[in-house]
Amino acid sequence: MKILVCIKQVPDMESRFKVDSAGTWYDTTELVWRMNEYDEYGVEQAVQLKEQTGGDLTVLCIGPDRVKETMKKALAMGCDRGAHVNDPDYATRDPFEIGAIIAEYASDKGFDVIFTGMQSQDRGSAQVGVLVSELLGIPAVTTIVDFVLEGSTVNVKRELEGGIKAKVSVTLPALFTCQLGLNTPRYPTLPNIMKAKKKELLSIPVQDLLKVAFRLETVSMQLPEKKGGGLVLEGDAGELADKLITILKEKTGVLAK
Repeated sequence: MKILVCIKQVPDMESRFKVDSAGTWYDTTELVWRMNEYDEYGVEQAVQLKEQTGGDLTVLCIGPDRVKETMKKALAMGCDRGAHVNDPDYATRDPFEIGAIIAEYASDKGFDVIFTGMQSQDRGSAQVGVLVSELLGIPAVTTIVDFVLEGSTVNVKRELEGGIKAKVSVTLPALFTCQLGLNTPRYPTLPNIMKAKKKELLSIPVQDLLKVAFRLETVSMQLPEKKGGGLVLEGDAGELADKLITILKEKTGVLAK
């Protein structure tokens, strides 16, 4: 079985973000980088499937040279090789372009299963996985929280809105986008970290895979406006009611009865 898992390097969400000088993305200097959280579940599921089937597992990541450090974590978790699509301008790509790059890479590799995260933590479009499946002409099952392989069929559970679980069966080849809680991602052990340094990590210029023009362009972006602080009211119930009515009158101009 041939397996592909797609990951993205994103900033740690605890970072202090600021808009870059062009006003179209966040400033990437002085940020701490990590694997997209949803993708960690995809890597773990891909490794478990590889261990179950004795399959061959490739991890793919698009971005500048720094993403190789994140790819090494996936290799240490159990991926066999890495395919780095070298693209310094990855942040300007819309989901269709990213999906087209992945589909072009996978088109002649004969992957039976492709895993992606449900969405990225920085852009959050949740479109790339389904676009890849459409371009490859294979089924896609999104937001999976359970995965069971039986022969050439995969039985999954999807998490829908409101916490509802839906059972779906699909025949391979197919693509799956992974939701939080699908599994418990493993921590790479020191021996596996050392082994990862010897695994193949091939860099491919994005120009070799990008066959489409972009569809969307970010014109500008801004940080949310800061909101005023909250007001804590103290006193007994009667006093609090009077204070609240006074505040409502002052803030809204509405007469409270």
